[in-house]
Amino acid sequence: MTDPTAMETRPRDDLSIRAAQEEIDRWIRTIGVRYFDEMTNLAQLVEEVGEVARILSRTCGEQSSKPGESPGDLGDELADVLFVTICLANQSGIDLTEALRKNLDKKTERDATRHRDNQKLQ
Repeated sequence: MTDPTAMETRPRDDLSIRAAQEEIDRWIRTIGVRYFDEMTNLAQLVEEVGEVARILSRTCGEQSSKPGESPGDLGDELADVLFVTICLANQSGIDLTEALRKNLDKKTERDATRHRDNQKLQ
């Protein structure tokens, strides 16, 4: 019998949004036991975005790190944001691949010349 918590192996460099949604759902149901409720996941998302802000304020902004403090791993924190975002999408029945396509179409139509014509970006 195979270990029910073992995750399917797939190439590390090939993880589509849809595949990530499926893999995270499988992880939640086997290792995570169940999804946190949406409000808990919202709080987790805000916490993780705060971690991203802390790192960026110390590495790109004017904030300094405390003595002995490591700025942290931005990639890991962004992955945490993505993980919780995917959890919220999964429990809300949202296909993020389709939602992102629609969002990019909306932005493309709305902003076709907006940024190119913005003098502040020249």
